[in-house]
Amino acid sequence: MNRNLAVGLVAVVVAAVGGFFVQRALTGRQAVIASVDEAAPNAALANATPAEPDEAPPKRTIPETLPDISLADRTGAQRSLSSWKGQPLVINFWATWCGPCRDEIPLLKSLRKKRAADRLEIVGIAIDERQSVLKFASEMGIDYPILIGEQDGYEAAERFGVALVLPFSVFADSQGRIVTLKVGELHADEAAFILDRVRDVDASRLPLGAARSQIADKLRDFAAERGRKAAAAG
Repeated sequence: MNRNLAVGLVAVVVAAVGGFFVQRALTGRQAVIASVDEAAPNAALANATPAEPDEAPPKRTIPETLPDISLADRTGAQRSLSSWKGQPLVINFWATWCGPCRDEIPLLKSLRKKRAADRLEIVGIAIDERQSVLKFASEMGIDYPILIGEQDGYEAAERFGVALVLPFSVFADSQGRIVTLKVGELHADEAAFILDRVRDVDASRLPLGAARSQIADKLRDFAAERGRKAAAAG
């Protein structure tokens, strides 16, 4: 694995995850809802996925490019991430029962509209029961593509090399290269900074490695600033 990618993505994940975690069982597996504690931006990702006693955590590898995942869309037809080849993507893993996931939806809808000139597409991957997803998506007016999986959804998440912590978002450039991952609720300032770097990469104004490093540093800054504001308010 490219060392620059590993360093940049691990920094982003570590900066994003902290606080408390609420577990929910689905199809015999456990997902974890990440409630981001901005006052503790340097909490380790390992804290989000505790191993059983005397059990070593599995080794995970974040891929350089998007894995070729296929899941059922809202019509029931199988659709692959490669369907959006040539477009920058935000792939958002979520569930109807996850509060931070629900809170992100208005932002994701807004990003799709504001970044239309960049041909950005938002792809939601719902790890949930199909009927619950369809009902919720209709009520919320979700206008971006949704892929739906229960067990398949877990397996899709694992192919990104991240223990299943919801929500999490994957940002990829138009060549399908993973630029960064954001674990926990996505904020508007974070999304804007990341997508500006993705745009620069696609326009060949910024090398991919430099974009990854800039994003990792900036997300830590954003998290630290939110932590300071939370501490002052409290």
